[in-house]
Amino acid sequence: MGVLVLPLSLRVPLQRGLCRFSGASTTPFRISGPGVKRPYASVRTCCAGGGSGGGVLDRPTTIGLPGIDLGKATTRQRPRFYRVMLHNDDFNRREYVVKVLLKVLDNFTMEDAINCMQEAHTNGVACLVSCPQEDAEKYCEGLRVNGLISTIEPAGNSGGNSGGDGPDAS
Repeated sequence: MGVLVLPLSLRVPLQRGLCRFSGASTTPFRISGPGVKRPYASVRTCCAGGGSGGGVLDRPTTIGLPGIDLGKATTRQRPRFYRVMLHNDDFNRREYVVKVLLKVLDNFTMEDAINCMQEAHTNGVACLVSCPQEDAEKYCEGLRVNGLISTIEPAGNSGGNSGGDGPDAS
């Protein structure tokens, strides 16, 4: 390994009064003294010539926040999924239903819209999409505003919570 030598323009002169051995604080602009606790991690430098490890950073000190255990890993549950259901009606034309599906639902192709419209027409109901509750409510409201009959229901294979009834809810 070689030795790294910094040019003179990058060398930082040592400042007197900022060394921990002189008794002054290493963090100017912050009040320090007896009874003052800092709610953040602090790093102190050691000046050359004083003690062991001259010019090396000390290990940072951290304090815990109340109510938060840093030792335990937290696991997030995925949001519960809901199905957006399109119901058949006798009022809207098929072309209009396809047009509304393309307008309201993200990433829906013409083929997807036609297949869902045909399934709702044939079976009376079609599942359009399974997504988190917030998105499902947005899609359902968008379909209703445009005159289609739409509902949401819990999906059987939800993110972290099991829910739903019936044989297909697994």
